[in-house]
Formats: sequence, C-alpha cells, structure tokens
Amino acid sequence: MPVGGKKQLPVVMEKEQVSVRSLISDRESELPGMWNRMFEQRVLRDYTTRELDRVAALPGGESLEWCYGCGKCVPVCPVDLVGEYGPRKIHRRTQTGTNLLESADLWLCTTCGNCLRVCPKEVDMMQIMPAARAAAVGQSTVPGELQDVFEKTFRYGNCLGQNARRRHAWTRGAGVPVRVLADEPGPVDVLFYVEDYWSYHPRGQQAAQAMARVLSALGIDWAILGAEEKTLGDSQRTAGEKGLFEALMEDVVATLDKYEFSRIVTPDPHGFNALVKEYPKHGHRYDVLHYTQLLAPLVDQLELTVPVERTVTFHDPCYLGRHHGEYDAPRRLIEAIPGIRLTEMSRCRENGYCCGGGGGGMWLDGFTASHTTERLSERRVREAAATGADVLAVCCPYEVSRFEDAAKSTGNEQLQVKDIIELIDEAMGHGADAEPA
Repeated sequence: MPVGGKKQLPVVMEKEQVSVRSLISDRESELPGMWNRMFEQRVLRDYTTRELDRVAALPGGESLEWCYGCGKCVPVCPVDLVGEYGPRKIHRRTQTGTNLLESADLWLCTTCGNCLRVCPKEVDMMQIMPAARAAAVGQSTVPGELQDVFEKTFRYGNCLGQNARRRHAWTRGAGVPVRVLADEPGPVDVLFYVEDYWSYHPRGQQAAQAMARVLSALGIDWAILGAEEKTLGDSQRTAGEKGLFEALMEDVVATLDKYEFSRIVTPDPHGFNALVKEYPKHGHRYDVLHYTQLLAPLVDQLELTVPVERTVTFHDPCYLGRHHGEYDAPRRLIEAIPGIRLTEMSRCRENGYCCGGGGGGMWLDGFTASHTTERLSERRVREAAATGADVLAVCCPYEVSRFEDAAKSTGNEQLQVKDIIELIDEAMGHGADAEPA
C-alpha cells in the first residue's frame, strides 16, 4: 500500500503449513509453504547477461537485445528446419551465457532475411551476424573453409583462387564478340559485372556465354572489365571480413573510375546488394540492375521462337527477393518463354526457402554438415522435385552448382537446374549446351 506517497512491498509471513477450506465443497486442504515460493522469481538470478551484452555492444549488434521471445522467427528460419536455430534461440543462448563468438551458431546463419520479415521488434540478423563474425575474425576463430576463401580472395581477387587473367576466358565460347574495356576503352551503356562464379565455374561460364548471346541479340551496347574485375565482396563482408570487403571496394571503385558507363548489370544478387546498399554507405553510387531487371522490360524484343516444353519451378534468391523486393522480373522472363509451364513451390516469393549460400554459407558446407541434418540446398531440391517440375530455374550464380550437387545427393538427378538466362538462350535457338572455357 502507498505510505507517504511511496509503494511499500508487503511483508512476507510464511508458514510451513496451512489448512485451507473450500467455500464451495467445504473440503479442507493442506498447503505447504513451497506453494508461495513457486511464484517467486527464479532462473533470471542464476546467470548474468554478459554474453548478450557483449554482442549488443558491437556496432550492428544492438538489436539482438530487443528480442522478447515471441518465436515468430523460428518456423521461418531455413536453418531451424534442418537443425536447432532461429534468432530467438540465439538470443536465449547468449542471454544464458553462451559466447556467440566461440559458438558454431555464429557461422550457421545465411543472412537470408526471413526472420527480419516477420520480427515485430526488428531484430536484424543481417546486421548482428556480420558484426559478431567480424569480432570473431579479429580473434582468429574462423572455420578453416572460410579462412581459405578469405585468403584466396585477398590474393587473387576472387573466392575461387583463380588467376585474374583467366577471368574472361569464358568469352571464347560465347560465339559473339565481347568487348573488354581495357582493350577497347570508350563510353559504354551497360557494364556487365560478371562476378566470380559466372567467370570461373564451368556451369557459370555457360550462363555467362548465354548472357553474351542474349545481350548481343538485343543490340545492347555492353562490355566487361575482364582481368581488371574483382569480386564485389559482399559475401566476404557478411561472413565477417569487413576489412577485406573495404579493401576490395577500394580496388573496384578505382577500376570503375577509369571508365565511362551508364549502368552496371550483374547476375549476382550478392554483388547487386553490395552496389545498391553497401557501396553507397562509402559514397560510391551507381545505377545498378540485376540482369533479370534489365531483360524483363525488353522481353517483347526477345525472339523466343523455339518452344521449351518443360515444367519449371523457380527458386527466389534471398538477396534479390527479400533483400530487394524483386520477385516479378524473373517470373516475367520465365513466363515469356514458349512451352514453359511454371509451377510454384509452397515456399516462394517472400517466404522462399534459402539455398544455404548466403552469409558465407557457400563455402561452409563441410562445417554445417556437423550441425544440421541436411544441407539447405538438399531440402530445397526435395521441395522442387515434389512439384513434379522437370527444371529448377534460378538466377543467382551460387545456385546452379549448389542445386546440381543436391539433386545428385538426394537422388533427384531427373531434376535439371538451369539459370533463367540459359532457358532464354535456348528459346532463342542458340546452343543450350555451350562448352565451358
């Protein structure tokens, strides 16, 4: 009761045993003193929140302590479906003493963004995880697979550790002239930023060659950087190598400043994210499009004369869809291809499932195998196969190799994995099976 304007806590007079008689049944019951103690605070006094405070003190990690445990993030987290995860669980573990910087949990998040989509408190794992990983990188507690990629990227400018002089070797099999700005300088409309997997991976090279043929058929004025190109570094950033990302950005910007172009087009949603969201934070702004955004408005100009008689299901890339809200451009291209029947997976668009490649996950399959029941790419391939589709269509360079491997490991070899640009190239009557460089 208020006394002198202040609330006074009641004085507890606990008895070891009392008898209570019901006013309804008139029965008497014996209640021990432990009944009162059941309503006392417990657990919260048994630990400190030091580890949670440590993460929340990191620049970008603040929102982890905003979690109030509603659990909406857990059922939409792709990692939780194959393990024990979710931001609420991360919050609870750090709250009860887990050191996130030394925990396997730190490296399992793919920064897919689905948790933020549903979180009423806006707990942002896309900021929290890179911040915590950057702190872990500073302490040299990094999985070996990831450290290897960091070293390759630092040395060669690409995550695959390939010689820069081979970056445009894929152009030899394109069947059309490809302008390299270092050899043919001068203004250009579209600077095609190829990125690592379309430059070096055999399946990515096939997609790059298809893109070259489509761009040329449309009469677009375009060119590439060739050996001067380096990765834009967004996956390295989200994996925790902030310093490497900034060094790459300096090199990339210095190269871009040498040439005159109207817009940058890239097939890589992660590179797209870097140019649209991260580079402007450092004062570097460009007109940037994902290749599907470039081609979708031009779909009526595409000479799609060869029917592609297949049932296709489409996987939304997290960094094109949830991170940037682009769901329609890829589908517009697919639906324009004659003969194709598009069937959606149950998890699509805003709630699309993750391939597992984001946030450094592209290079951590060996590490995550010890902490999940199956790879995210395997789970996604099962969902795609369940639709009865012949083709799983993608528009991110990470996904062709990931899903093709998953199709084999899950016994779904009948499911073809094709980039949308390959399907367009096929419908235009070009070689569907070009040789990699």
